[in-house]
Amino acid sequence: MRILVVEFVTGGGTPSETAIPASLAREGDLMLHALLADLLEVPGVAVTVTRDARLPPLTAPVRSITITDPRESWALWEDLTRQADGVWPIAPETDGALERFSRMVEASGRRLFNSRADAVAVASSKAATAALLSAAGLPVAPVWRAVADRPPGHGPWVVKPDDGAGCTDTRLIRDHADWRDWLDEADRSGFVVQPFQPGTPASLSMLCRDGRAWPLTANRQSVSLSGGRFFFYGGGIVGGMALSPALSDLTQGVAAALPGLFGFVGVDFIAGPDGPTIIEVNPRLTTSCVGVRRATGLNVAAAVLDLAREPPVPPPPVARIEPVLLTLEG
Repeated sequence: MRILVVEFVTGGGTPSETAIPASLAREGDLMLHALLADLLEVPGVAVTVTRDARLPPLTAPVRSITITDPRESWALWEDLTRQADGVWPIAPETDGALERFSRMVEASGRRLFNSRADAVAVASSKAATAALLSAAGLPVAPVWRAVADRPPGHGPWVVKPDDGAGCTDTRLIRDHADWRDWLDEADRSGFVVQPFQPGTPASLSMLCRDGRAWPLTANRQSVSLSGGRFFFYGGGIVGGMALSPALSDLTQGVAAALPGLFGFVGVDFIAGPDGPTIIEVNPRLTTSCVGVRRATGLNVAAAVLDLAREPPVPPPPVARIEPVLLTLEG
């Protein structure tokens, strides 16, 4: 099986006039190498990747195609997609990148080893995701569009891009005066607001297909405030929380509400005093995938390929979890 793997940030998705952020390149490479290591253990799989010429070449035994002009990336990816049997994108939701990639693969008729484009479209909007999950009766933090009127309550709130990924441009707003200052700084039409949720930042890593979920790990996240206002994600502990029945039920609820989710999916939530509250759904590989193999012993890529079979082959139950420290600093 010929599989095209594209990690968007490091594989040609960063414009030539924009420097590749070192932190995003590091995070992207961590996910890329974890995926390649798993794929290369699957018999009969041959992997093609694309690589931005500004970054060091890959050393993995794969076919690596260097992209010198990111303006040509989409045309090249489309051509490489037609040459492959399946495509595995690792792309952010920002600016519709993951949705566009997913629709391109679906239009080609090749196998997409990621969530369907319709599910990506919903999950790419924090407002749309919150509305859908709330209607399904799931515990989710409410989301409002950032408009001139102040949000309900007295604060604090969290503001972020509606289609943002990670902690990019995510900020704590403490009161109405802080809110007004933030609004006046720039155009906030693409931003949303959520009430700040007290508790422990965490995530769920799971596999999905056709409205069903197989939970893998519950992960503690290392999220800090820079300058007292900007959120920063520094990694965490994969498998650092018990995968309780309540969290397992949460994975099933999310998968049922978004049946187009497929393969590896992450759910960010806050473990609060009254239980978990969902913050957002990531319909793709997340950074936590880097530690899932060591934490569970499961080859994630092989499990996703098995789920893509007809009929699907479900992954074995996770028998043991050994917490794995994942740090993105340094």
